[in-house]
Amino acid sequence: MWAKNGVGTLSMMRLLRLAALLALAFPAAAQADEATIVSRDVPLAGQRTLAAVQPGRFDLAGLHWRGSGRVEFRTRSLGGRWSAWRDAAPEAEDLPDARTEERARRSTWRLGNPWWVGPSDRIEYRLRGKVSRLRAHFVRSEAGAAVPARTLQRAGAPAIVPRLSWRANEAIRRAQPSYASAVRYSVVHHTAGSNSYTPAESAAIVRAIQTYHVQGNGWNDIGYNFLVDKYGQVFEGRYGGVDKNVVGAHAEGFNTGSVGVAVLGEYSSLAVAAKAREALARLLAWRLDVAHVDPLTTLSVPSGGNARFPSGIPVFLRAVSGHRDTGLTDCPGTALYNLLNGIAGDVGGIGLPKLYAPAVSGSVPGLVRFRARLSSALDWLVDVTDPAGAVVASGSGFGANVDWTWDASLAAPAAYRYSIRSAADVLPATGFVGAVAGPAAPLEVTGVAADPETVTPNGDGVADLATVTYTLSDAANMTATVLDPNRAPVLTLLRGWKRAAEHTLSFDAAGLPDGIYTISLEAKATGGRIALTEVQVAVTRTLGGVGITRVAFSPNGDGRADTIGFRFSLAAPAEVRLRVLRDGKWVVTPLAGPLQAGAQRVVWDGSKRIGRALDGAYAAELEATDAIATVRVSLPFVSDTRKPKVRIVKRNPLRIEVSEPARLTLRVDGRSHAYDATKAGVVVVRNVSRRGGVRVVAWDAAGNRSAPVSRK
Repeated sequence: MWAKNGVGTLSMMRLLRLAALLALAFPAAAQADEATIVSRDVPLAGQRTLAAVQPGRFDLAGLHWRGSGRVEFRTRSLGGRWSAWRDAAPEAEDLPDARTEERARRSTWRLGNPWWVGPSDRIEYRLRGKVSRLRAHFVRSEAGAAVPARTLQRAGAPAIVPRLSWRANEAIRRAQPSYASAVRYSVVHHTAGSNSYTPAESAAIVRAIQTYHVQGNGWNDIGYNFLVDKYGQVFEGRYGGVDKNVVGAHAEGFNTGSVGVAVLGEYSSLAVAAKAREALARLLAWRLDVAHVDPLTTLSVPSGGNARFPSGIPVFLRAVSGHRDTGLTDCPGTALYNLLNGIAGDVGGIGLPKLYAPAVSGSVPGLVRFRARLSSALDWLVDVTDPAGAVVASGSGFGANVDWTWDASLAAPAAYRYSIRSAADVLPATGFVGAVAGPAAPLEVTGVAADPETVTPNGDGVADLATVTYTLSDAANMTATVLDPNRAPVLTLLRGWKRAAEHTLSFDAAGLPDGIYTISLEAKATGGRIALTEVQVAVTRTLGGVGITRVAFSPNGDGRADTIGFRFSLAAPAEVRLRVLRDGKWVVTPLAGPLQAGAQRVVWDGSKRIGRALDGAYAAELEATDAIATVRVSLPFVSDTRKPKVRIVKRNPLRIEVSEPARLTLRVDGRSHAYDATKAGVVVVRNVSRRGGVRVVAWDAAGNRSAPVSRK
C-alpha cells in the first residue's frame, strides 16, 4: 500500500513503498566543468523518511539494486515540483559484454540507467517485487560555457566535440581502451532522462553520464562511442580515438565490432528533432565510411550472450540497427526506432562515392586475392608495397566490383602493405598481408594518399597541386622529401614536429620537370622509433586548358544549346578518352584514341545515336595518357530540356514569378530590358516604366525558352 503524497493504493501487485527525502552531502558545489557523485545505501526496513535539513542538489540520478524486482523513482526540482514516476532501468542491456572485467565489477547488482533530471534536491522510491538492497547514486554536473567542436581533416567527417571540450574526467578512467579488429555495424540508442535541456547543458549531461558509468557502475569509461543532442551537436564518447574500433559498453553481447551512438533524451513517444536526425546521419555516414561498411546492408552477428540471445546465437542485424534489435529493451524508443530505415537511406546517400567491404584472402608466398565493392562503377587500383615502401605489384580495373589476385608465389615472407583505392574522394582501404617478423612497430605512418595522383602544373587552375594526406600513430618529428625519378632529393615539403593525428601537406611541382616523383615521409619518435612510407605523384604538363562550353545544355532539337562542348589542349601526343557518366555509371564515350599536340574540342549532342541524355546531373571524365602517366579531370554539367515557367504576379511594382533560375527578357512600354533571376520564386523588377503593357520571356541556363506572358 502506498502511504502519502497522493500516490494512491495499488492492491493488485506486491508493492513496497519507500520514500526518502535526502540531504545530499556533496563534498563541494560542482564547478561548471566538473561532475561529482555521491552514493547512498537506502535502508529497506519498513517505511522511513531520512531527515532533510538543507537538501543538496543533484542533476542526474541512477539506482542499483539486488533482487528480481523493479525500482521506480521520482525527483523534486529545485522549484519544488515533483516529476512523474520513472522506471529506474528502462534500458536494462546498456551493459559491457559478459565475462569481462568491466562487467564483473558490479555483477551482483542490477544497474539502473543514468537519468538526467535537471537541478533537483529530493527523491522518492517505490519497489515492485523482491528487492533486497538499494543503492542510489547522485551526480551533480552543471552547464558551463559553450564547448567548441572540431572538424576532422578527413573529408566528410562531421564537427565533433572532443573529450577535452566537454571536460571528460580522464583521471577516473579505469583501463586502456579495447579495440575490435573491425567495425561491422552501428547500434543507435537514446539515453534516459529529460528532453528539456539547453544546448549548454548537453556537455553537462555527457559529463554526468561518464561519471555515473565509471564511478557508479564501475565501468572503464562512458559506455557510448558517440552521443548526439537534439541541437545537432556530436560528442566524442569512449576514449580511444573517434576513428578507431573502440569496444564500448552500450549493447551487451554486441559491443565488439559495433559503434554505439546515443541520442540524448527519451524517444518512446516524443518526436526526434530534425537537427538530431541530420547529425546522426552525418556521423554514421562518416564513421561507417571509415569502416568501409555499406549502411544499407544486413548481416548476421553471433551474440556474445545476453538475456535475449544466448552466446553464439546468430542474430540478423542491419548496418544501422537499434538497440532493441540486440536485446530485451525498447531502446532507442519507438519514435527514434521508426526513423532508422529512413536514416539509413540518408546515410547511404551522403559522401558518395564510397568503397565497401574490402577483403583480402590468401598468403605470402602464394596467391593473394583482393576484393571490394564500390558504390558505383569507377576506376579502381590495388597496390602492394614491400616493407621499404617500394611497389611490388599493382592491379587495376573499372567497375563497381574490385577483384584482383596478386601472384606472390615468389615473394619473400614479409609484411606487405596493400591499398585498395578509386577516385580521389573515395576513402582507400589499407592494411597488411603476409608474415610479420617480430612485434609490430608502435610508430606508424598510415593512410598515405595523394590527391590527385597526377598533377599538371601549367597554371590553368586544374590539378596544379597535390594534397598528401597521412596519419601518425604517435607524436613524431616528420620530414617529407620529394625524390626525383632517380631517387635524388629535389625538394623538402616538411620538417617539424607533428602530433598523433591525420595531417595534410601540399606538393607544388611548378619548378620541377615532368616525371614521376616520390614523396618520402619519415617519422622519428622517442625511444629511437622510426617509421617510413612513400607515395608517388606524377607530374606531366601534356594536358591543359581544360574547359566546358556551358554548364547546362538542352538536347531537345530546338536549335538552342542542343550540344555541349569540351575543350582542352595537348602539349604532346597522347592517348585520350572522354567518357560521360551519370551517378558514376557510364553513359557514352564520345572520344577514345590517339591525338596529336594542339587545341582540341569534342562535341556531344546527347542524341540516341551516341548515348541519349536524360534530364539530370552528369560528369564528363577526361583522361590523357602520355609516356609518363594518365591525367584524369572531371567536368560536371547538367542536361535540362524542361522549359521554365513564368507568371506576372503584379504590374506595379512589377513582380514576376519564375519556376527556376533564369534570365528574364522584358518588353515594357515599348522598351527592352533584361533581368537575372538567381533563384526560383517571385522577383521584383525595378527601374522599369509603370506605363503600358508588359511582355516577359524566361531563358534558363540550358537555353530553354518559356512561353511568353503579357499583361496590360
